[in-house]
Amino acid sequence: MVRPTAVIGLGRSGISAARLLHAQGHTVWLLEQRRTPRLHSKAAALRQEGLHVQLDCSPAHLEPLNPQAVVLSPGVCWTDPVLVQLRRRGVPVYGETELAWQTMTSAPWIGITGTNGKTTITTMLGHLLQQAGRDAPVCGNSGAAATELALECHRGRRPDWVVAELSSFQIEASPTMAPRIGIWSTLTPDHLDRHGSFADYAAIKAALVTRSAVPVLNGDDPRIWRRRACWPTARWITCRDGAALQPHRHAALSVEGGMVTAPSGPLFSADVLSLPGQHNRVNMLLATAAALEAGLDPGQIAAGLRSFPGVPHRLETVACHQGVTYINDSKATNYDASRTALEALEAPLVLLAGGRVKQGDVHVWLEGVAAKAAAVICYGEAGDAFTTQVQQACPHVVCQRLPGLREAVPRSHALALDRGATTVLLSPACASFDQYPDFEARGEHFRALVQAMAMAQ
Repeated sequence: MVRPTAVIGLGRSGISAARLLHAQGHTVWLLEQRRTPRLHSKAAALRQEGLHVQLDCSPAHLEPLNPQAVVLSPGVCWTDPVLVQLRRRGVPVYGETELAWQTMTSAPWIGITGTNGKTTITTMLGHLLQQAGRDAPVCGNSGAAATELALECHRGRRPDWVVAELSSFQIEASPTMAPRIGIWSTLTPDHLDRHGSFADYAAIKAALVTRSAVPVLNGDDPRIWRRRACWPTARWITCRDGAALQPHRHAALSVEGGMVTAPSGPLFSADVLSLPGQHNRVNMLLATAAALEAGLDPGQIAAGLRSFPGVPHRLETVACHQGVTYINDSKATNYDASRTALEALEAPLVLLAGGRVKQGDVHVWLEGVAAKAAAVICYGEAGDAFTTQVQQACPHVVCQRLPGLREAVPRSHALALDRGATTVLLSPACASFDQYPDFEARGEHFRALVQAMAMAQ
């Protein structure tokens, strides 16, 4: 009897992995821990495609299947005891992104990781390559699931580049993935509940860069720069004068005299990118360094940067109403990302923050609140804790507690007019899972509330 390949997780990544394996001739079992009416309908449709689907199944149900291999969706914990035991017995266990990597061997990959910034860099780099005429699809943690693209390649597509945003979850379950170019944007504590310690989290990120042929690294991030001895041939970028990285490393790119500058000389004006904030200059330099490695010339890159529209839910302007600009930064799911958004904008502003708290350094975030916010509205699970913390650390800032965005949006407008603030910023500093399925749904709800308020007044 042919042993099946098991796929855990009935989300987009798991389904696309199962379809790819089925197209490759495998007998596939899809296992899902939840059981809902929507999942029942989805399972029925997948069975019509020839896949075996079983709901209400944990990894413990793998034993009776005796699978020849197990493929994990990104949300499945790599260190689950059953999966650890299977690996010890020699059963291949790996992530959906690793399956895509093994399938798309003919195309060079650019892998982008980092605590913050990776979505913007991935989207920006995909835009640069595509605007220059390259077939460079974006996949992974943003864009299509990696195995969706791999299925297209199985059917004959041959992209020039694969631009993959890679989370720590995807990297740890992709032990052989070795991109042509590996970008590491930032490193701050995140996902410690999953990885156990900051050292383990950092080691996962570093592993991707170590396996990359050409590392492209942020020399302005002290935690990444501290590891510079690990990558003697890396391309480093800095928003400071390139000499700031001396004598340890030459900067592949820097900003000098308002120009993006390579060792050979100036390339183009640093103002070609319209997105606000120093962090976006870092993102621009990392994407530019990778684009140069991929064969684009400075003129193509500058043209692509001028036309880059930005990323939804990341410092995205959604409306301007009665002199107040509303900005959706729902993707700021941790303290550092929210602090970065605060640094990018002018004071005074009204901040909307809340959701499900992650581990991290709240003091860094509170410093940003103190510097930029005239008022803060705290909501969701974090509402009480945030209110107490803001009131203690920022006594000059008006702080109010409300249940959710439905109440917070109209109140934020009144506070902005009262406090002379020209910006209302949704930058939650939290995960969305207390009230929303993901940060996208949170951002879309914010957009809808703002637009409805503007139409009603």
